[in-house]
Amino acid sequence: MGGGGEGPLFETKGGKGRFWYKLYACSVFVGVCLIWVYRAIHIPKLGEGRWIWLALFGAELWFGFYWVLNQSVRWNPVYRHTFKERLSQRYQDKLPNVDVFVCTADPMIEPPAMVINTVLSVMAYEYSPEKLSVYLSDDAGSELTFYALLEASCFAKSWIPFCKKFKVEPRSPAAYFKEERIGPKDGLQAAEWEKTKSLYTEMENRINDVVKFGKVSENIRQQHRGFLEWNRATTSQDHQAILHIFIDGRDKNAIDDEGFTLPTLVYMAREKRPYRHHNFKAGAMNSLLKVSSEISNGAVILNVDCDMYSNNSETIKDALCFFMDEEKGHEIAYVQLPQLFNNITKNDIYGSLLALVFKVDFHGLDGYGGPLYVGSGCFHRRDCLCGKQFNGTCKAAIQVKDRNMEASVSTLEERAKSLITCTYEDNTEWGKEMGLKYGCPVEDVITGLAIQCRGWKSIYFNPSRAGFLGVAPVTLAQTLVQHKRWSEGDFQIFLSRYCPFLYGKRKLKLGLQMGYSIYCLWAPCSFSTLYYVIIPSFTLLHGISLFPKVCDIWFVPFSYVITATTIFNLWEALSIGYTMKQWWNEQRMYLFKRLASYSFAFIDTILKHLGLNKSTFIITAKVADDEVLKRYEQEIMEFGSPSPMFTVLATLAMLNLVCLIGGTKRLVLDEGIGLLGPMLLQFVLCGSVVLINMPVYQAMFFRNDAGCMPTSITLTSVALAMLAYIVPEQYFRFPRIS
Repeated sequence: MGGGGEGPLFETKGGKGRFWYKLYACSVFVGVCLIWVYRAIHIPKLGEGRWIWLALFGAELWFGFYWVLNQSVRWNPVYRHTFKERLSQRYQDKLPNVDVFVCTADPMIEPPAMVINTVLSVMAYEYSPEKLSVYLSDDAGSELTFYALLEASCFAKSWIPFCKKFKVEPRSPAAYFKEERIGPKDGLQAAEWEKTKSLYTEMENRINDVVKFGKVSENIRQQHRGFLEWNRATTSQDHQAILHIFIDGRDKNAIDDEGFTLPTLVYMAREKRPYRHHNFKAGAMNSLLKVSSEISNGAVILNVDCDMYSNNSETIKDALCFFMDEEKGHEIAYVQLPQLFNNITKNDIYGSLLALVFKVDFHGLDGYGGPLYVGSGCFHRRDCLCGKQFNGTCKAAIQVKDRNMEASVSTLEERAKSLITCTYEDNTEWGKEMGLKYGCPVEDVITGLAIQCRGWKSIYFNPSRAGFLGVAPVTLAQTLVQHKRWSEGDFQIFLSRYCPFLYGKRKLKLGLQMGYSIYCLWAPCSFSTLYYVIIPSFTLLHGISLFPKVCDIWFVPFSYVITATTIFNLWEALSIGYTMKQWWNEQRMYLFKRLASYSFAFIDTILKHLGLNKSTFIITAKVADDEVLKRYEQEIMEFGSPSPMFTVLATLAMLNLVCLIGGTKRLVLDEGIGLLGPMLLQFVLCGSVVLINMPVYQAMFFRNDAGCMPTSITLTSVALAMLAYIVPEQYFRFPRIS
């Protein structure tokens, strides 16, 4: 211990109001059980709709089981608070080296100007620059990104001292100058603000001009020897290992405009060959692990996506409060911060904020031993990422690793290059027991699970000022595809030997196993949801009841479970800052993801297990044209181009509209108000689906902008929905339930 500042470096508090929540949860569970009992004792005779009834029973069994899983993350939430002043008093100059990994993969989808804003934001942390190293992995091996980083290495000499002198937040230049459109009116800061903004604007324009041109000019190539690595034969999938140290933090001449040392800055593009599988982001992260161990060897690693800039310059110290704590620090493998975004619309039209996940679920996971590792905004203990087993007998704080101070830059570069060739990992444990695991689209989740199963704990830290802010998808298609990839990868985990209930047996608490399974079972949720969206509506159209009458005692558990869970979900959302409209948008996206993203993810996963499909990694686009952005900011849902997912959503929306109109006709013109008794719940279900799909109907029939529903999808969905009238009623015939 470094002396001074007595007390722990962080504190943990439990959630409030747990008694009332547990009372609610128990009452809903009783209601769910009664629904199951009702289905079990009212099974129709063979030939009278038994299979439809049993399938509905199966869907309700799944809903109940999945609801129980979801309660695991609400049962025991915990909240963390750090004491950074104690950390400074106690350790001062004995803090460990920190390596920051930034990953990018395509300069067209992830613009270099955005990437270097993230790099500059992490270079400007309030942390000793001699102990800070920043690595950019460019999986496209693009000279455009290399040039952008070259520009950033020069601009950093002005930007970093400006940030530290005037306590600037956030420290992404683009984000800062966007927030502070008008600088200080007078004084020294005003002059430096104008100068720094001018330098940034000029740099940004130069980078964008080069990207627009598509290649680096000969004049620019002469500025740095690194451009010799690129020739006409170089492509994103076929190039040698490229590594350059732009700033060597050991060099006394590597200083900013104020004369202070600059952090180390490294560009890396691992070798790529068309005939070698490169393991996507997991391969890039493992290459960074190897390269950084040779150059700076930081004991703590932070990894961020290229769009996730640092929004809080004190975040490193927050994370170190957990790792360096004398009582608990030795148990902690990683500290995960929430993924938040700076481009969310007022009412979060696509549900991208995932506030219930990061403000509710992850606090609950933390109560059982720690959250999932979600791939960005996470601080790691290097030893844990490299496969170290937890040893409970050793309570030493995180070790300060020595840096190679003797080797020259050229020597370090050559050594590091040899570690990122295509053949280096052959017949090694990399991707298996060392580094991030290969073979799964969600390499982060499976890696975090493996670390926790080696005995380590993780921490979820959600500071009052967000640690990182990124770019959320701005179209419906991007959102659905992103969730398809996530749910597909999570489901692959569940079907593999890493299933939380099997791999985590006797290693993880049951609550944490259940918490992991919430996400691993996203994909199977699609079928019970599809059934509930289709069959009750079909039977409503034909006047067939699937639920007890309003006057029946069995109606009570159905009405109670629906009402109680809806009210609780709304209260929970409002309590964490949602607006009513934002909550409604969340419900819409919850349904859309289950119907489209998760169903396609389930099918692709099964095909992969049958050997009929291969895993792919789809990068979420970080750019959009002006018209798309304008509609996004106006919260107008974007469809535009044809997609199988849109066909599913449009068809189900039209089906429910047709069935609701047909059911209402039967109620008003044929059977009268008496129909409501046995059909009320079906009217509620069908009507809710229709209300949720209002943006779909608008896109199909009332919009003519470029983001409206494609005509081909509209015609297809209308034709398929009208088949509901053609299906013979006897396929749905049930005896009337008294």
